[in-house]
Amino acid sequence: MTDTPVKLEGIQAVVFDAYGTLFDVNSSVGKLASEIGEKAQGLSVLWRQKQLEYTWLRSLMGVHADFWQVTREALDFALAEQSIDDPGLADELMTFYLKLDAYPDVAAAIAALRSKGKRLAILSNGSPSMLEAMVRHAGLEKQFEHVLSVEEVAIYKPSRRVYRLAMQKLHLQDAPSVCFVSANTWDAQAAAQFGFQVVRIARTPKRDDNIPGKPARIIESLSEIKDLV
Repeated sequence: MTDTPVKLEGIQAVVFDAYGTLFDVNSSVGKLASEIGEKAQGLSVLWRQKQLEYTWLRSLMGVHADFWQVTREALDFALAEQSIDDPGLADELMTFYLKLDAYPDVAAAIAALRSKGKRLAILSNGSPSMLEAMVRHAGLEKQFEHVLSVEEVAIYKPSRRVYRLAMQKLHLQDAPSVCFVSANTWDAQAAAQFGFQVVRIARTPKRDDNIPGKPARIIESLSEIKDLV
């Protein structure tokens, strides 16, 4: 990063990933960490790992299930792997997944972009009902022009069909007119390979993966996005 960030040119809309970018995927387990005990962190990490793996595997297998089902299947695996036998806990964790905490930098960043007249959208693996509940819980339900779910194309990121969905819904013809923002390296790089101008937020220090696609910018806080578009 530089002291005077170079703006991205030609941006007509800013599209955000949801999970891990706007919303903290670890906050569900975090709310019950004292109850779960020393296995809490391992459970949260494995749950997220399997959740993503199952989306990719189902996409490759051509056997789609919505994100709610995939998330529960991943949680059941993680609980079994951690030797935690408590169906009531699983149900409670799933309920909290509908109310994931927004990161502290989200609300102000969204407000700043709206004050600049930017078109804003979410493009997520989440099912429509999951996204609606989560966005409403964060008080962001009036901030986005579209909250888009992969359910409309029945395949998960990083399929090009998902990124194309955003262009179709925003009625944009030119992929570089979209600034796509994600904290997930695989998502950011796939979106860049598709043709979006990508800003990756480094929620945790990570290098880019060794896959096609390179983000245009890497930032440490969403507060920086307003100066880039």
